[in-house]
Amino acid sequence: MTDIKFESAPDGTPIAYRLDGKDDLGRCGFVWLGGYKSDMTGSKAETLAALARETRRPCLRFDYSGHGASGGLFVDGTISKWLEQSLHLVLTHGKGPRILVGSSMGGWLALLLYRHLQRANPPAARRIMGLVLLAPAADMTADLMWDAFPDAVRREMTEKGVWLRPSEYGEPYAITRRLIEDGRRHLMLHEGLDVTCPVRILQGEADTDVPAAHAVKLFGALRGADVTLTLVKGGDHRLSTPGNLALLRETVLRLSERAEGMNI
Repeated sequence: MTDIKFESAPDGTPIAYRLDGKDDLGRCGFVWLGGYKSDMTGSKAETLAALARETRRPCLRFDYSGHGASGGLFVDGTISKWLEQSLHLVLTHGKGPRILVGSSMGGWLALLLYRHLQRANPPAARRIMGLVLLAPAADMTADLMWDAFPDAVRREMTEKGVWLRPSEYGEPYAITRRLIEDGRRHLMLHEGLDVTCPVRILQGEADTDVPAAHAVKLFGALRGADVTLTLVKGGDHRLSTPGNLALLRETVLRLSERAEGMNI
């Protein structure tokens, strides 16, 4: 495993990151964007880093503020803040051709990052050679959180500013009113998004956190000539079984080779 390095975010928060693989052959690399309350040491991130080392491609992965080894408090996090950090890391340490690989909330951030670059930095947007989205939680603060919460949870969040949501993956995690309100600034499913690079959505059929119907909704919102949705039979939200990880490797490698003009 590569050493952890730190980069100061625009607001001064120390962001932990790792650079795996090699960046000396001009090959298409990878950027990993993790999910809500996840870090860069999970099995999918490690699988991507291993693929980068094996194929001599660069791979950037990092922890958002309040996650993993990065500074800051989780309850202070917002989509705007995590998007700003993602943009900063990608523009600083991912300057060559890259495939953005995002899981859950990271899938939404990958789409927002791509949209921002299209509008503000077209040359950088053209270096995004593909998007691989695993159970992408686009518009999650609205569709998968606020709109799905019962009235009692909404009242508690409105009055207290936070709700502790039980999690089957460990301790309950805080969802703040600030996160919900900030998320409204970044909703994209209604407007849709034009994509000029290939997009591969990998979605578990048995996912209860981001239902398959949500992936279908995103699929319909993406306007591009090369967008596919793969529904994994029996797949849960993590998509971390050996077979799921093999599918991730195959999908990312195929797009990176295609970007280099190989195996088209």
